[in-house]
Amino acid sequence: MLFPTVEFALFFLLAFALAWGTVRHHVTHKRVLLVLSYFFYGFWDWHFLPLLFTISLYGWIAAKGIERGTHKRRWLIGGIVACLLTLGWYKYLGFFLQNFLNLANGLGIELQVSVSSPILPLGISFMSFHAISLMIDVWRGKLERAPSLEDVLLYVAFFPQLIAGPILRASTFMPQLQKAPDPSRIETSRALLLIAIGLFKKVVIANSLATLMVDDVFANPQSFSASQVLLGVYGYAAQIYCDFSGYTDIAIGCALLLGYRFPDNFDNPYRSASPQEFWRRWHISLSTWLREYLFIPLGGSRQGEWLNVRNLFITMLLGGLWHGAAWNFVVWGFWHGMLLAIHRVWDNYWYARGDDGWRDTDQWRYASRFLLFHAVCIGWIFFRAADLTQAFAVMQQLVAGSWHWDLAPGMLLCVLMGIGMHYLPSRVLLRAQLVGMRMPAVVLGALFAISLTVIEVLGPSAPAPFIYFQF
Repeated sequence: MLFPTVEFALFFLLAFALAWGTVRHHVTHKRVLLVLSYFFYGFWDWHFLPLLFTISLYGWIAAKGIERGTHKRRWLIGGIVACLLTLGWYKYLGFFLQNFLNLANGLGIELQVSVSSPILPLGISFMSFHAISLMIDVWRGKLERAPSLEDVLLYVAFFPQLIAGPILRASTFMPQLQKAPDPSRIETSRALLLIAIGLFKKVVIANSLATLMVDDVFANPQSFSASQVLLGVYGYAAQIYCDFSGYTDIAIGCALLLGYRFPDNFDNPYRSASPQEFWRRWHISLSTWLREYLFIPLGGSRQGEWLNVRNLFITMLLGGLWHGAAWNFVVWGFWHGMLLAIHRVWDNYWYARGDDGWRDTDQWRYASRFLLFHAVCIGWIFFRAADLTQAFAVMQQLVAGSWHWDLAPGMLLCVLMGIGMHYLPSRVLLRAQLVGMRMPAVVLGALFAISLTVIEVLGPSAPAPFIYFQF
């Protein structure tokens, strides 16, 4: 059940009515949301509902064991291992077996084994990260006590974020389940604005770029000129941002309408002037999860320069592998680890010299943004390509292809909108939200309906699935 569909619109209207119709009975309210969330996931494939329940159960059992105080470390390690083994079975089994067979055959050991991966359940990475967050937050004392099983089930399965995030921290979402939402505090104007913006990003920009340009360029780069391939790479940078940030805008808006708050997940990442800044702005819930639950436990930046570089590489390599069981994702993670490490060494060098005044100038910031954006785009080539062969074919065509400036105006406009929106002043959206707050409900609803109609007309007829569904 995709967000930009009639099926989801009808489902959400039902969920909205049932949730607020039961809000005075808090336990019933949460149970209604839980049933709706399981129905939402089961609409895709009900066979994986036991998996969703089991991962939640891992987290709850381990959290209760940690809360009791005896063998806390064993409960924590056991719960995390259970989640990671489940994730590994579905997501990485085929990848590691196939590479093991390739290595054995390369060493002259003939192994004739048929390798097939299990069907990858939607959102399994997000389920696992939520369960692990619960265990660690109880371990660290960020939750006073382990939540009830019902609350854990709802935390992991809550349908706005179930398939592709944002990743919710147990310590920030669980307290919201302790009391019923207050209908007088719902930010309706902000929620509808986020949903409309998210749908525009996804349906108009991301879908258009995917179906009319990017997919074709990456499928057969030799058929396009270097300028068209370059536009395709820029197009994918705009597509993945609009696709994923559009999804999270819709998710945050839907949660707001139900009375729950999600963290922001994007903050104009292409305005970043350094790799560190980029990861503070891109997929914020994942980057902060990796920092707090992986980078810092590894030692963070407290163990000297070289160990810090090692920790950066480990974190980014695992972050890359989290996105997909393929070598191109490993290369993408390595690339970003290298960018972070090089910038850190560079930054420390100039800091030690005490000669960094010129780095505070507007000219340097603009140059840094330009260079970093193109470094990120190089990484996106590996991220988008089906494999390393396709990635290098794209890069080869960029270098060796002919330059004919025969660019489709519509696609160029989509790229400019997807990247240019990073420079839209934040006060514009704030003012739009304030204007909406002053409108009568009927007028606000009518404008929202009109915006949905316009988005439907402008978007391509062929839908494209959300990119992050595969992770």
